[in-house]
Amino acid sequence: MSAGGDVKETGQGLAADRVSWSAGGTLVLDGVSVTPRPGAVTGVLGPNGSGKSTLLRLLAGVLAPASGVVTLDGTALGEVPRRTAARRIALVHQQADTQVELTVTDVVRLGRTPHRRAWAPASAADEATVHDALERTGLTDHARRLWHTLSGGERQRAQIARALAQEPRELLLDEPTNHLDIQHQLELLDLISGLDLTSVVALHDLNLAATYCDQVVVLRRGRVVAAGEPGAVLTEELIADVYGVRARISRPGPGERPHIRFLGTLGP
Repeated sequence: MSAGGDVKETGQGLAADRVSWSAGGTLVLDGVSVTPRPGAVTGVLGPNGSGKSTLLRLLAGVLAPASGVVTLDGTALGEVPRRTAARRIALVHQQADTQVELTVTDVVRLGRTPHRRAWAPASAADEATVHDALERTGLTDHARRLWHTLSGGERQRAQIARALAQEPRELLLDEPTNHLDIQHQLELLDLISGLDLTSVVALHDLNLAATYCDQVVVLRRGRVVAAGEPGAVLTEELIADVYGVRARISRPGPGERPHIRFLGTLGP
């Protein structure tokens, strides 16, 4: 995985090469390169305002980089037909809302849109995919509930079910564990890590990242400061430098994932 200003090699999958993006005259991302490993879970970490959400939106094609390029299988994402990109890449936002009276099943059916012709009714295969996505996210019993009656955690799971119904090869998730209790956080990340997909997940919880991510990218003020396997990247020094927090890192045994214990802020 390349990081910072390194030049990536063109290849299969989704990648960002030295992308930058600004908002209101403020540089949000500055020359970021990321090449998620196909079939693996890549965690995007960093403090609030470090550019995690913006990076995911660039990878999804929701935003266009001011400089640099996002590629899909070596082709600039802006040159990939929109339907092709929509079939390949699914993005789950932190929050989603609608004023339309939709049931949970209606929301999940939206994931089938890139696979259907305009105005064509849902096929039996579409409905089977939708029901499978509901089952995998534990929402079968909520299928007929209206969107506005759901809790924040239930809405999050419904959005993930919609993304799974899309049958993407690249799945991008922006803080998917927000609003979820501990049980559902673990169930969700178990689900994501078990998928045969390239997943890129923005996370705040460093222990969840250490447990579930195959590789991590750490952002600070819009730049990559470290990238690689969690055990190598998530050091006490990096946590102090990037987050301003004292931590102790332990490993249960050789080759085991690290566990982070936070001891307090570094202070002024």
